[in-house]
Amino acid sequence: MTSFEFNQKSAFKITLDQDFAPMVLNNRAYRAAVAASGQAVPVKIALIRSNNQIATIETAVFAAAMNQFDANIRYIERLVKTLLWLKGGYKVIFGGPKDIGLALQKMYQKDEKRAFDAAFMSRIYEQPFTVVVTDIDSVPDQNETSHPMGRHLDGCRIGFDAGGSDRKVSAVIDGESVYSEEVVWHPKLKDDPSYHYHGILDSIKRAATHLPRVDAIGVSAAGIYIDNRVAAASLFIRVPQDKFDAEVRDMFLNIAKEMGDVPIEVANDGDVTALAGAMSLDADKVLGIAMGTSQAAGYVDADGNITGWLNELAFVPVDYNSNAMVDEWSLDVGCGVKYFSQDGVIKLATAAGIDLDDTLSPAEKLKVVQELVEEGDRWAAEVFDTIGVYLGYSLAHYAEFYDIAKVLVLGRVTSGKGGQRLVAMANKVLQQEFPSLYNTIELILPDEQSRRVGQSIAAASLPQIRKEESR
Repeated sequence: MTSFEFNQKSAFKITLDQDFAPMVLNNRAYRAAVAASGQAVPVKIALIRSNNQIATIETAVFAAAMNQFDANIRYIERLVKTLLWLKGGYKVIFGGPKDIGLALQKMYQKDEKRAFDAAFMSRIYEQPFTVVVTDIDSVPDQNETSHPMGRHLDGCRIGFDAGGSDRKVSAVIDGESVYSEEVVWHPKLKDDPSYHYHGILDSIKRAATHLPRVDAIGVSAAGIYIDNRVAAASLFIRVPQDKFDAEVRDMFLNIAKEMGDVPIEVANDGDVTALAGAMSLDADKVLGIAMGTSQAAGYVDADGNITGWLNELAFVPVDYNSNAMVDEWSLDVGCGVKYFSQDGVIKLATAAGIDLDDTLSPAEKLKVVQELVEEGDRWAAEVFDTIGVYLGYSLAHYAEFYDIAKVLVLGRVTSGKGGQRLVAMANKVLQQEFPSLYNTIELILPDEQSRRVGQSIAAASLPQIRKEESR
């Protein structure tokens, strides 16, 4: 058998990214080739995260006699990378061929390819990150639960959404927004956490002036939050670690104290995206995707709960092209952040020959491309059509892990005609390439106002008010 190659390309012509090799097509081709070989070797992988939650997946690889080690390890490595950022975990237990397990184990050691991922997971879960190689029968079975989030509408609430380019806030009384505003800021460029603290506090205080009292504060922000403390967030990417530990970790708790020690609930902006969709649509099985400074995602399951998964789709691979754009944080290639964000727009605009002033911020460059779409520019439109192709194939990839009925698409990248083209093209991909998914998944692009401030309003519903405060 000749060496298996991950070179399945999109059936749609992509002028601006001809080397795009969708994960879903290549994973399916690999699994089909393994099955057709007649010598498939079973593999079982478990990821352990906090509270002894265990995510498990079973698959198969080529037998050693097939001489497909490189294909085997590439498939397994991409699969584990996907599971880590989608579900999270501080321990990976690999049950299968020992040579594949040991190669995977080496990749997650210091100074190796996946060292960033290992260090990140270790910091998040406050446990050493390990990859254990064992026999398949010793891999534990799945043990996962979900829990409710938000949907509290009583009282006088403030919802705050911390984006990478702007911060949004809403004042809400008994579920109705009485005030919303956006303020431009640049948190990812600042190394002094007082900039972040005073910016957030300013927005919250401005919203408070439109309420008779403040019963609770809900916060939506990119990153990972545990017990309302900041575990990791790109908003603070330039803040030195010592200042992060001293001034950032408890930032939102300190803001709540300054506002009168009111209840506060901080959630990943992706989960709030999904919550916003579930609330507005009165639906479950909702995958929310926000495309802005980065790619954020969240999921509300069939029971209307959140899963406790990381849902960090920004780091989930969507492209097998080994020459794809590098993510500066993880130093990996082909990950969602460079496909579903303003960076993705800028990458494609450059390929399209659109001249963007280097002195402009990424958000300003995005706006230039969006304005060109509104003016009918062909190549600017091609940028958003291409992102739509990315999204269609990636949704089919995500659907292998999520049970999806609706996809809510939010974020600055989806504004205007560009967003409309993006969603239309994603639907075309699903209809042509994945008809069963097209018939079961509905893509929803909210109206402009909801798309821009909807998350801050949903964030307001996160905390439960103490009885004595709701009066």
